[in-house]
Amino acid sequence: MAQRPAHKHLGGKWEFPGGKIEPGETPEAALHRELLEELGSTVEILRPLAAHTHAYATVTVQLIPFVVRLTANSPAPQTHEHAALRWVPAGELLTLDLPEADLPIINDYLRR
Repeated sequence: MAQRPAHKHLGGKWEFPGGKIEPGETPEAALHRELLEELGSTVEILRPLAAHTHAYATVTVQLIPFVVRLTANSPAPQTHEHAALRWVPAGELLTLDLPEADLPIINDYLRR
């Protein structure tokens, strides 16, 4: 999990790393690009999870989540754009201070 920088929207909250899909990009390609930019890491996509849309007071986000694992030759994740990073066991995910938009994704993941 990655902690949002204090100066950004929802600063200090823990989230799944990732980001915006650029024009002409697939969600999978965007995830690979974003994780390389944000963490310096490469991943293998194992499976998709259900997409969710959430409306905050000032912005609406659509999250398109995937279950991934680091590739064998990937560098360890680094905090290129986040305040902190943590590996969190699945059973402890809901103990973090999370953005509301992430809750349905975590619940879907835990049900599988």
